[in-house]
Amino acid sequence: MGGYLASMTGFGAYTAAWATAVRLRGRPLPGRPQPWDVVLTSVATFRLSRLLSKASVTSPLRAPFTRYVGPQGPAELHEEAEPEGNRDTLGELVTCPFCTSVWVVSTLTAGQLLWPRATRTAMGALAALAGADALQLAYGALVSRTTGDD
Repeated sequence: MGGYLASMTGFGAYTAAWATAVRLRGRPLPGRPQPWDVVLTSVATFRLSRLLSKASVTSPLRAPFTRYVGPQGPAELHEEAEPEGNRDTLGELVTCPFCTSVWVVSTLTAGQLLWPRATRTAMGALAALAGADALQLAYGALVSRTTGDD
């Protein structure tokens, strides 16, 4: 329970820091989010969360808090939280795309308020990457289906 309380406290401090930065910059909050921004933020959050929490290329970032179990899907790994010491809560956070997405969406939301053009550009790139991933998987499934290679 202590690790979860520390994680919640850290998230609260992280969110408060972003809110303070937005307030100090005098950025107005939008009346309501535009539907396109919600879709773009959702897709970018999905892709960045999976990239951070599951991708083999980012495994060195997770290594201090996790142990390798095996592959899990195309270019993804199955890792488990390191049970020793106080690394288990961080291990759970960095291997769970749902948990990571809370931090990612908060960061992207703050980025949209502080640096809207740069953040939307980065989110567009992440959305394009998610689309490319979907096309790669669809192509692989189509090739397997047509050639009988399962």
